[in-house]
Amino acid sequence: MRVSILGAGSIAFGMAAYLAKEGHDPMLWSPSGKSTSVLADGAALTANGAFDFFGPVRIAADCEEAITSADVIVVALPGYGHKAAFDAAIPYLKSGQPVIISSHCSFGALYLSKGLAARGVKLPITVWGTTLLTGRQQPDLATVKVNTVRQKVDIATLPKSEIEAGHALCTELFGDRFVKRDGLMAISLSNLNPQNHLGIALLNLTRMEKGETWGQGDNITPTVGRVIETLDEERLAIAATLGLSVRTVREHFSLSFHVPMGSVSEMNQQMHAEGRGGFGPTTVDSRYIYEDVPFGLVPTSLLGRLAGKPTQLHDAGIAMMSAATGHDLPAENDLLPAIGIEALTIEQVAKLCEEGY
Repeated sequence: MRVSILGAGSIAFGMAAYLAKEGHDPMLWSPSGKSTSVLADGAALTANGAFDFFGPVRIAADCEEAITSADVIVVALPGYGHKAAFDAAIPYLKSGQPVIISSHCSFGALYLSKGLAARGVKLPITVWGTTLLTGRQQPDLATVKVNTVRQKVDIATLPKSEIEAGHALCTELFGDRFVKRDGLMAISLSNLNPQNHLGIALLNLTRMEKGETWGQGDNITPTVGRVIETLDEERLAIAATLGLSVRTVREHFSLSFHVPMGSVSEMNQQMHAEGRGGFGPTTVDSRYIYEDVPFGLVPTSLLGRLAGKPTQLHDAGIAMMSAATGHDLPAENDLLPAIGIEALTIEQVAKLCEEGY
């Protein structure tokens, strides 16, 4: 199957390698062209770690080529790149052409749905609660180190009625690992990276600022783990109020990183002991802050307010990170204002998350 991936970072490279390994025909599109320049010049894509791949992949000259030459579109960019990618893709997407958002954040599927509705285009949007894999792109711009391929990934579709087709498509492309959740609202509460990264980054901020090399799993100590678990309680309270079933943070770590259930700290300490704990950011200029706070924590906080379940610890973390960076991080979210969710009731948001525009 021809699959165009909008994005050219670690996740996009890893997904392209995985798809090619499985016999599909991936194409990468980089908004700037910089990250794919080496591959465009003829270098082979190399993946190693959780799986191995070596071979050529197609590179799109522009977004139009990426969209018009694909059976399926996958959006695999940091949250702060989603709106620009949607804006670039909307003019070329056609009715019935499936779009997968990996991973979904800040109700981006609603923004895409709204833009397509203005053109009279109807297509199924499948949203993931996290990424297929974790990894790190290497300096040569042709290699990705894949740390892990997740055993389970939560998915939903917009409209909700497309879930069976969306699940079948994702399984055909990426294997039997997808868990159907109860709609877009549930997926919006299923991306655990923002809350986890808040605890990790906030309590290891000086390590990041000093550019230290530090083990992430090793430094999720019992203190850090308890902060993450308390953040999780706020998220789970919103889901329970809305009658939604979502994965707990303990289930997330166990299923994503293949460790027995325990406390958040215990599971991360085991990953570290096995050499799978990874390394934390070496700069404050990190997606743990500039993606996860505005595009992960802020939407959860908003959903909590609409549901009558305010998120005191999330809100404190947002304020602390804004103070630490000197940036108004909530203002850097360019998706929520364009959708206008703040002016809606929770019932109106729920209906949009079932039907789209």
